[in-house]
Amino acid sequence: MKKHAPYIITVIISILFIFLGGKIASSGMQLFDRIYQDDCEAATVTGIIARQSASQEIDGVILGGGVNIIFAAELNSGNDKGKMVTAVQNCDPDSPFEIREVKTGDKVLLTKNFSNPDGEYLIMGEHIRTDTLAVLAAVFFILLLVFGKIKGINTLLSLVFTCLSIFAVFIPAVLSGKNIYFWSILICLYIIIMTLILVNGFNRLSLCAAIGCFSGILASGALYFVSDRFLQLTGMVNEDSLYLKFLLDDKTIDLKAIVFAAIIIGAVGAIMDVSVSMAASLHEIKMSVPDSTPYSLMRSGITIGRDIMGTMSNTLILAYVGSSLSVTLLLIAYSSSWLALLNREMIVIEILQALIGSIGLMLTIPLTSLVCAVIYCRGKHTENAL
Repeated sequence: MKKHAPYIITVIISILFIFLGGKIASSGMQLFDRIYQDDCEAATVTGIIARQSASQEIDGVILGGGVNIIFAAELNSGNDKGKMVTAVQNCDPDSPFEIREVKTGDKVLLTKNFSNPDGEYLIMGEHIRTDTLAVLAAVFFILLLVFGKIKGINTLLSLVFTCLSIFAVFIPAVLSGKNIYFWSILICLYIIIMTLILVNGFNRLSLCAAIGCFSGILASGALYFVSDRFLQLTGMVNEDSLYLKFLLDDKTIDLKAIVFAAIIIGAVGAIMDVSVSMAASLHEIKMSVPDSTPYSLMRSGITIGRDIMGTMSNTLILAYVGSSLSVTLLLIAYSSSWLALLNREMIVIEILQALIGSIGLMLTIPLTSLVCAVIYCRGKHTENAL
């Protein structure tokens, strides 16, 4: 029981952190009703009834185009579950979005026509895609459990707590006008400690990895503030940033703090991976060579870090490029000047995220090596000692 006490305590503290932290973070949070399909119901298409022209003639002028597909569907959710309804999908060829016409057996979301709530038909909103995502998530979880076994279960639990800390604590804190810098650092610290204890246990390895990882995160944060002084950032990346800035009635969301949070939260996974790899490698060296000196252990850490550095930096940079590929392609296609393109704040922030994350990752290597050299060579070093 004593051996598992840190694990149990971490789980209990995590539950309290999610619950109480969410309560504190969400105090004063402002939400807006019916912004995006709030009153939607899931349904299954049972048959296509008709195809009607969507064009209208007004004063001899034909307006609109495409077709309206009238179909029957069975509701799968809500108070009227099982009820047969009639719905319509508008397929406009002039729409900038590619429209996939409904077919029998499709699962869709239906909403009321708010401009005409007593209208004859429900309006089709989207195809339901969460079923496929749930299958992929189930495959991921199964593979995690099959290959990871006990560690797979612990990894899955840490992943659940990580997601909950982001969506139940951090996001409400932002939407309620709290200090984003404080909450982003708090969330990173929680994720680091919780993940390392649940996955690797409460030992010297986890301690070294946690200190090294958090040091790298703090270095990344400090580098952001230094860069911000010279880059003259505003955080106004696109029109979504403008909406976010004026989202709250009585407070203003700090857009530069959002960039700061995106950098350190986006980098914490890769930096934690490096710190754990370094701490585990140096742990094995110390166990194999008990007479290793702090200097030799740190030198070994730097050598090991060189092999990790390249691939992990690529991981961060490619992740940021991949997440904004569509926007990058569009900007390059419409830009006549590379100088103007590279100085656009949207592109600057993307490059800044990749560079600061990579620099933080590289700084984590010597920092973790130093911490391991001090802690591993201090006193009697055993497998589970702390």
